Order: sequence, then C-alpha cells, then structure tokens
Amino acid sequence: MAAEVETMFYTREKPWHGIGKMVRQAPDSEEALSLAGLDWNVIQEPVYTMHGDVVKGYRANIRDCDRKVLGVVTDRYKVVQNRDAFAFTDELLGSGVRYETAGSLQEGRRVWLLARMPREYIIGGEQISPYLVFSNAHDGSGAVKVAVTPIRVVCNNTLNLALKTAKRSWSMIHTGDISEKMQEAKDTLFLAEKYMEELGREIERLKQIRVTDAQIKEYIEILLPLEKNATEIQKKNMGRLREDMLKRYEIAPDLKSVGKNAYRFINCVSDFATHADPIRRTENYKDNVFARTVDGNPLIDKAYQLIKTA
Repeated sequence: MAAEVETMFYTREKPWHGIGKMVRQAPDSEEALSLAGLDWNVIQEPVYTMHGDVVKGYRANIRDCDRKVLGVVTDRYKVVQNRDAFAFTDELLGSGVRYETAGSLQEGRRVWLLARMPREYIIGGEQISPYLVFSNAHDGSGAVKVAVTPIRVVCNNTLNLALKTAKRSWSMIHTGDISEKMQEAKDTLFLAEKYMEELGREIERLKQIRVTDAQIKEYIEILLPLEKNATEIQKKNMGRLREDMLKRYEIAPDLKSVGKNAYRFINCVSDFATHADPIRRTENYKDNVFARTVDGNPLIDKAYQLIKTA
C-alpha cells in the first residue's frame, strides 16, 4: 500500500509505510480535511473521442486542484465530495468528534477517514473503543462504505463480528438520490449503540463457551487448511502459520486472565488476522487488511461461526 498512499495524516503510531503527516492530537473535520490532503473537489466533464465527438452516457471525474482524471463513469454517477464525507461523520457523531487518520490512495481515486466515536464501552471488564470508518471511490470502482469497528484497546484487535441481531456497516452505490441515501446511512448507524450493546452480550456468551486445547488445534487446522497435494515447503509454511495462531491463543499477555473459552479464541484469530506476517507479503497486503476493517475479515467471521456453536 506504500506505493498507493498519496496523502494522509495519522495520530499515535507511525504507519507501516512511513508516509504521511504525524499530528499529536486528533483534529476536527476542518483541520483533518487539510492535513489529509483531501481539501479538493471532484468535478465532472464530458468525455470526447480523439476526433472530438462526445461519448454519450459517460463523464470524466476530475480533481479540480490539478486536473487529474480519477475515472470515467456513467452519467448516472453522483459524486460524494470529500467534504461531504467529513460533514456526514460530524453530524452522525456530534460535537467533539476527532479524526485519527484520513487520506488519499491511488492518486485520489480512493479516500478514507477513521474517527473515534465519542463513547467508550467497558465490556467484560475491558475497554472497547468503537471507531467509524468511511471509505469512498472517486473512480467508479466501488461504493461508499461506512462501518462501526470496535477495537479492544489493550491489544488493538478488531472485534467487528457479524452479529445477526445488529448491523455494523452500510454501503451505497453512486446513483439515485444521494442525499436520501446518506440520510439512510445516518438512520442505520445511529443504531451503533445497539450494535455495541449486542456485542457486549455476545462477548459474555462467548466467555461461557469452554473449549479444550484439542478443539483449538482442530479449529486452527480448519481456518488454515493444507492443500491435498501440498509440497514440503507449503507444509512447512502452513505449520508456521498454525503455530503462530496457536501461540497467540496460549501465551498472549492480554488473554492470560480470560480463560480457555470462545472469546479467547476469537481474540487470538483477530490478532493473527490483523497483525501476523503472511507467507508472501504482496504489495497491497496492508491495503487489504484495512479494507477488511470496513467489510469484515473472512477469517474472523469463519472463526466466529465455528466457535459460537462449540
């Protein structure tokens, strides 16, 4: 993702790619917009052939500050400006909202922001901080996505479980009545408190599900399967990954007092999914990790499905 980051700011820890402007305190929306390099607009202009003929049904999304073409979209595409994204978050979270990171990827084609929600939760004796993630694509490749992402403060692990009883994310395509859709998003995400309440209940339930060491090893093998005709190198690499996940379950300092239960297993999988080094570190590896903060991580989701019926 280092090559994809154009501009960004961050608080606290320096990001993996070393790019961006570090600030001591999380700023408000006006300052965040400037610090993140997102204080520009997208304008739409006609698309022409090389002979000067208008291409009907299409427009070019262009960044006004440097005339950079971000993408070619249909004439049904409605722009959601960067400033609208911050205004949306300000209105949703209320006064005092602070932004911890925001920025531009792929020369402005994609943008994101991460805001810490004003209320902290103590669940099972632990501090859980909910964050709001907003991401948008200006090139026509994706939808606007908004999600609540709870983070266990002691270890920085995400707990964005796919609960049936409460919704944590919302998305919309760039067509139709955008203002109406943004209002729908607000109505949905105002229920973030319900999600956190349901998450608290589910965490307490998971703590009551006892698991044996043998079960944990079996679950890890299901989560990290080995192909039938695996080579010796593939077997060795998979063994390393399985051992890594198991160690996170067995010896993680923040899990020592949790007990051998389903909640402990979910946390070890979350820790592995968000912090472990893969066998092959692709160029967009960290980009994918961040995307899963919004969409949900399939490894954590699978672990949750396995363990909640143990």
